[in-house]
Amino acid sequence: MNRKRANLSVPGVLLFFATIALTVTVALLMYGLVDERTGGNKKIVAIVMLLVVVFLSILWTIADVIRRRIMVDKPVEQILSATERIAAGDFSVRLQQRHGYAEYDEYDCIMENLNLMAEALGKSEMLKTDFISNVSHELKTPLAVIKSYALLLQTEQDEGKRREYSDVLRKAASNLSDLVTNILRLSKLENEKIKPQKGYFRLEEVVENAVIGLEDKIEKKKIEVECDLEEVELYSAQVYWEIVLNNLVSNAVKFTDEGGRVAITLKNEGGTVVVKVTDTGCGISPETGKRIFEKFYQGDASHAQEGNGLGLALVKKVVDILGAKITVESALGKGSTFAVAWKTDVE
Repeated sequence: MNRKRANLSVPGVLLFFATIALTVTVALLMYGLVDERTGGNKKIVAIVMLLVVVFLSILWTIADVIRRRIMVDKPVEQILSATERIAAGDFSVRLQQRHGYAEYDEYDCIMENLNLMAEALGKSEMLKTDFISNVSHELKTPLAVIKSYALLLQTEQDEGKRREYSDVLRKAASNLSDLVTNILRLSKLENEKIKPQKGYFRLEEVVENAVIGLEDKIEKKKIEVECDLEEVELYSAQVYWEIVLNNLVSNAVKFTDEGGRVAITLKNEGGTVVVKVTDTGCGISPETGKRIFEKFYQGDASHAQEGNGLGLALVKKVVDILGAKITVESALGKGSTFAVAWKTDVE
């Protein structure tokens, strides 16, 4: 942090100089006065001068102790107390600076940095608590389904019902697996533990593979998929683009009603690669649009069983890592368009 700080060395040097100068001046005055009064008796002069020096030394020592108590010990005690509270998990600590904004000394700067650190740690703790709470909630749903249908499967004799229950169990287990996978991915991304290799690859092939991977769902919902893909070769981390495109195409299919349409375009516009995924689904309200990239947030509760609210959080994190930009255009009942723009000279 860059702050204009008062230089402690200048007043310290001046005070030290003034103390020595005053001591020498008083000593010389006393020497002249005693020498005159005693007629030059060196023994008496020496004793008096010793007493004067001792008295002034004690006086300056007391003054320095008071100065240190006010200027050094007190702020140090405040800082130590604050660090102990922070170390114990109390992130509500806030220290009051002793000087004005333009006259901060080193202690004021330390105090302000501690305030900023405590605030950041408090936010991080809140996010962690919220994240754990959301994870616990999301895990309960598929686990409850698995437990319930496993019990039903044990007692059910009808073969048709048993197959139906098995399908439900398979889907719940799949959702649970996807949730855990996405949590691990997001955690690794946020802690920068994923460092994929870069290389040349065809981006249109990544888009095509994303569509092929959803072929069963597309056919089941009779969705018309239109692809207008230019040939684009990138030097980047292919796994990042797979995360982005798989999630965007999957969301488009998930939120598009039966018989709807999904359009995907890929263009290289003067060194900027732009991928757009458009659907004719339910659309997003302005309120939901502000939160769609938050972890576990699902604006459309009717599709909650099909996802876990981490897909777009992953997309946003990866887009930020790539140095790209993602925009959303949507209207309720008219569908949505997600666009990712990436300058090829970023990486």
